[in-house]
Amino acid sequence: MNMASHTPFPIGSQVAFHRTELSLILGLYGRMVAAGEWRDYGISCLKDYAVFSVFRRTAENPLYRIEKHPKLRLKQGQYSVIGLNGQVLKRGHDLKAVLRVLERKLIRAVSD
Repeated sequence: MNMASHTPFPIGSQVAFHRTELSLILGLYGRMVAAGEWRDYGISCLKDYAVFSVFRRTAENPLYRIEKHPKLRLKQGQYSVIGLNGQVLKRGHDLKAVLRVLERKLIRAVSD
């Protein structure tokens, strides 16, 4: 099932991650927690976009933000991974492909 083909939510509602999207994100999150890299997360569902924020410690700024912007689905892609300093690490139409930028960080963390 291609997640980029989902239609956006009706006007006036909030954007949220679909169950299949959350499954991919939480799978990666669990592996990163097991590797000792991540310790907490937060989810924000806003009018125009949804954000899954990842933290090393609860009281600090997020290490990464996984964002879903449905309005960008026909342009550069609705999914993006944003780093600590606000730089876009990866953007695209396929969430699984976008999350690979963080998978590489997991491989490096486990091999160290």
